[in-house]
Amino acid sequence: MSLLCAQSAIAADYRADLGPMPLDDETKAVIAGRGEATATVAGDRLTVSGRFHGLPSSATVAHILLSPAIGVPGTKILSLTVTTATDGDVSGSARLSSAQMQALKGGRLYVQIDSEKAPPGYSWGPKGTLWGWLLPDHPRAEQGVPQQGPWFLPQTAVTAR
Repeated sequence: MSLLCAQSAIAADYRADLGPMPLDDETKAVIAGRGEATATVAGDRLTVSGRFHGLPSSATVAHILLSPAIGVPGTKILSLTVTTATDGDVSGSARLSSAQMQALKGGRLYVQIDSEKAPPGYSWGPKGTLWGWLLPDHPRAEQGVPQQGPWFLPQTAVTAR
């Protein structure tokens, strides 16, 4: 019983690599930059912090969005604080519902930072400047080093039989 309670009290760590999304002929001139965000869960509270750089115009707003699947635009569920500059910080903290917690564990929550020059949106979803899915922290290959073994995606992670 005490082991179970101790395990549930341990914070879970998540990471998002923020990159320009979605890129097409219309957006490639006004959407650029990179960043990283980390998230910690303690109980039902999600705390996010990160940095970004290289935006072609100042950041305006940032949110956590709920997506039906990794790579699919979602709906805003939480507002984040963001530096209104081309380089800066993003942060925030909020309580998650049980459905939102399950979405986080399944890789369906993502950080989106919008900027002044980013177009307002597609009919099927928002156009952000930087997007990054919050995925459980895991070993990653360094730049220029090939990924060994299977890539990590929480909805496809299956234990060996």
